[in-house]
Amino acid sequence: MEPEREQAEGEIESPRFLWVAALTMGISLMLVLGVREGAIRILHPSPAFEPLGLGPPIVDATLCVIVAIFVFLKISSYPNPVKRWRYVSSAALGLSFIPDVLLAVYHGMGGGWPEACALMMMHIVVWIVCVTVLPGLAFTKRSSTRVRKNGRLSIL
Repeated sequence: MEPEREQAEGEIESPRFLWVAALTMGISLMLVLGVREGAIRILHPSPAFEPLGLGPPIVDATLCVIVAIFVFLKISSYPNPVKRWRYVSSAALGLSFIPDVLLAVYHGMGGGWPEACALMMMHIVVWIVCVTVLPGLAFTKRSSTRVRKNGRLSIL
């Protein structure tokens, strides 16, 4: 018999997960664009610094959230999926900082640490959304009206 802790997450239902994925994408894009706007107003980056343009943050956030959604779906079938999801997504967040750090160290496209930190902040807000919204809303409790292990249908 499985421990109750591993069963607490429930299961993922397809129609519900579609709106959870769309919500995750929408919130992530809104927050990334908000961080971008704040960074532009505070830092006044060089126009040559393309990573803080309008297109790259939208494309990067969209691609990263799509990958996160598919990885989350794969992980959701494993035991203890939420804990595993947090571990994997944290590792991915750490890896996503590497290009930003390299950009700051080598002053790529005229950027430095302030611009790199703004980009890292965008990664962090997407990570926060993915690590909270996906597991928080995707899982449903096991229904009591489904067929139980003994084969009987119960509404109680």
